[in-house]
Amino acid sequence: MTKVEQLQAEIANLSPEEFRQIAHWLAERDAALWDRQMDEDAAAGRLDWLWREAETEIAAGEARPLDELLDNP
Repeated sequence: MTKVEQLQAEIANLSPEEFRQIAHWLAERDAALWDRQMDEDAAAGRLDWLWREAETEIAAGEARPLDELLDNP
């Protein structure tokens, strides 16, 4: 049995409250890992193409205000 399979078996036996606690912890950890990856990618210039694309769309009049997209007057 792999480590992941062992963890899955343990999680399957948790009470609903314990499961919620683990789910909350996993969500926070996932968000932190995502933030770190985004920071690393931005620092390394791997997201620069997104800025160039946005600037091109803005210059071409293809961009819409964020409030419009979110349907906030």
